[in-house]
Amino acid sequence: MATRPDIVLVLADDMGFSDIGCYGGEVRTPNLDRLAASGVRLTQFYNTARCSPSRASLMTGLHPHQTSIGILNYDDSPDGYAGTLNDSCVTIAEVLGSAGYSTYLSGKWHMSNDLRDPSGAWPTRRGFDRFYGTLAGAGSYFQPATLTRDEENIEDEALREGFYYTDAISGNAATFVREHHAARPDDPMFLYVAYTAPHWPLHALKEDVDAYAGRFSAGWDELRRERLRRLVSMGLIDESWPLTDRDPNVPAWADAGHKEWEALRMAVYAAQIDRMDQGIGRVLDELEASGRLENTLFVFLSDNGGCAEEMPPETAEDFVTAFVDFAPVTRDGRKVVPGNHPGLDPGPETTYATYGTAWANLSNTPFREYKHWIHEGGIATPFIVHWPAGLGAEATVRTSPHQLTDVMATIVDATGAEYPDSFDGRDVLPLEGRSMLGSLRGEPADPDRTLFWEHEGNAGARRGPWKLVRKYGSGWELYDMERDRTELNDVSAGHPDLVAELSAAYHEWAGRCGVLPRERVLEIYAARGHGLPT
Repeated sequence: MATRPDIVLVLADDMGFSDIGCYGGEVRTPNLDRLAASGVRLTQFYNTARCSPSRASLMTGLHPHQTSIGILNYDDSPDGYAGTLNDSCVTIAEVLGSAGYSTYLSGKWHMSNDLRDPSGAWPTRRGFDRFYGTLAGAGSYFQPATLTRDEENIEDEALREGFYYTDAISGNAATFVREHHAARPDDPMFLYVAYTAPHWPLHALKEDVDAYAGRFSAGWDELRRERLRRLVSMGLIDESWPLTDRDPNVPAWADAGHKEWEALRMAVYAAQIDRMDQGIGRVLDELEASGRLENTLFVFLSDNGGCAEEMPPETAEDFVTAFVDFAPVTRDGRKVVPGNHPGLDPGPETTYATYGTAWANLSNTPFREYKHWIHEGGIATPFIVHWPAGLGAEATVRTSPHQLTDVMATIVDATGAEYPDSFDGRDVLPLEGRSMLGSLRGEPADPDRTLFWEHEGNAGARRGPWKLVRKYGSGWELYDMERDRTELNDVSAGHPDLVAELSAAYHEWAGRCGVLPRERVLEIYAARGHGLPT
């Protein structure tokens, strides 16, 4: 019997469909490009539009609502989602640990509502042998809150000069590979590398930012057109799908003010991705040096589309404190200024900014909408699979649609592990996903399978070429994804029976999986003092 593969699962945070080089972007990502050049790229892989829910679905093979994480890791029980992994799910680490794998996590967890005291939803208690990273969802790259090793808070480690969280995630991931091979060279491992890059705040190292000087000066309009041309030439986007219009809230680049500052925002965002790719290279180097890369199932994806959240100066501090443990001063006592201020250059730890709607529109080229929404801009992610021993080493593009629930099923299939009916004395919900190994090898997709999504009342279902989607408070839209994946021609009026069929399937799924009504979601947000994103 062939040796069981190692599994390396790498997740980016708030990164759009077309940012990295091998998906048409301007960011230099030679290590990801290298994986794509001898691996498989999927053109229609979907996440669930938001950080915590995507992580919950990825780690469990269930829909996020089934795991009690329907919005974020906030405790909204008893009337809302508990915001923490429940006892009805089992993680990839728990399944593979039972099959003899060593299990490691370096990076962001974001699946427990207890950020300071170890609970049953911490990674070390959900199957991971070793953990280095953060429990929280976002924060400073220079002074991250909730930094933890195994179950010990180590925030003081970030006080040392030169600390940068992306590098720390990469370094610890590489160390896990090296130490595992030294201690258990013949045994398989599962490594989950969960970056916070390029999630806001815009924090990057000067050398990386400087490398993108002038790269985005052409502006978002021209760069979107350039990306589309590259995506078409790579075979990732059909040339018949037109580019979506510029977001109506975004001015034409010719009319934009503060162009130099705007270009810098995108340069810092690009630098964050660039540094992540450098770190991925460190992990690949360790795998290659140990002779393990050939039989490693290596997967890369993002948890949602580009993030259009703005941070106006007048509300910036309220914005960040609503979501993160915001440190008002740096490690050496300098004031941190939150918000998007023309003239205040993002990048250093004294700032706390986002890159905004216009650049998120570029990140999600050629699609519309963003993180939070179920239109393609919110849920479409680059997805790279590299496994020479199992899939060959020829650059391949596959177009079958898949979603996060399928990752667990694929890993179970590839490793020969067993997904349990019960685990550690608790009953476990059946796996929702399906193995992608057939699709990755070129087998046709099941035309009758239906994919489902819901987040904050935004909802969708897809069967074959047909995608039904709606924004909260609006009616259903229907798109033919073979002819119109950029969702510009709503054909719902011409197919009422199909709308009724897919909406009925969606409501059956939503009831079965514990999806809250939109009205309840609105009440939860209002109770926290802020509304749904607009």
